[in-house]
Amino acid sequence: MRRAHASAAQQFRVSATGPEVWGWQGRTLGRRAGDCWLRIVSAEVDKAGGRLWEGTATADTHVPRSVPRPRLRGVLDWTAPDVAFRAELTEYVSVPPVTSGTPALDQDIALPDSWWSELKSALGTLATVPTDRESVRQNWVDRNFRRFLGIAPVRIRETTTGHADLHWANLTSAPLILFDWENWGRLPLGYDLGLLHAYSLAAPATAARIRREFGPVLDTDAGRTGELIALGQLLQACSRSVHPHLAPLIARQAEHLTGTPVPTP
Repeated sequence: MRRAHASAAQQFRVSATGPEVWGWQGRTLGRRAGDCWLRIVSAEVDKAGGRLWEGTATADTHVPRSVPRPRLRGVLDWTAPDVAFRAELTEYVSVPPVTSGTPALDQDIALPDSWWSELKSALGTLATVPTDRESVRQNWVDRNFRRFLGIAPVRIRETTTGHADLHWANLTSAPLILFDWENWGRLPLGYDLGLLHAYSLAAPATAARIRREFGPVLDTDAGRTGELIALGQLLQACSRSVHPHLAPLIARQAEHLTGTPVPTP
């Protein structure tokens, strides 16, 4: 990955000098390079391409500029024996994300009313974008709801276009910027907001603010379905020892919505 990153920097004619930022299971590596951010994505050759591979580039061309995000400046693709690489050069954002190294809040954060208005506007604009990208699928619900939520699968009846990975490591405080667009696409109404709320459960005042700001979505039947899917997917992650400190809080929220105890892992 480091050799690939250095090779991409050479081809883009930039100098990577910032600290390394590794993604999930070493699949990505990013570093600052002057006024840019250079990120490498890797995959086995037969698994390269598709929705996640193309997410950043398709967001750059399909999502309106009024949705605040880093602009894409260039893309490179190449293969080495058994491994495919994609390099994405985007503008560097000097404002840090709300959290670093974790998607979850561990304490409340004071955000101005204008920030919440900006988030509503960004998500509202994103919801209008037509796309055939599918970020959350019904077959995941059918396979996993009983296992992780203890209830019968629900039907996804109302979808919207969303970010699909809305958490605090992908948001800045002021000004608002949304990072990491690889998974954006169609998803159940309420999924993004349910995910952000779940990642805020250890910060009760912030979690309450989310429900107050986005109650008109989360308190509908469709919004509740989206939130349950987000909780179910997080419980699946928790079963793999991801976010262990959040697991009981997520389970409690799921039980609050369903009235059914979450199965013991």
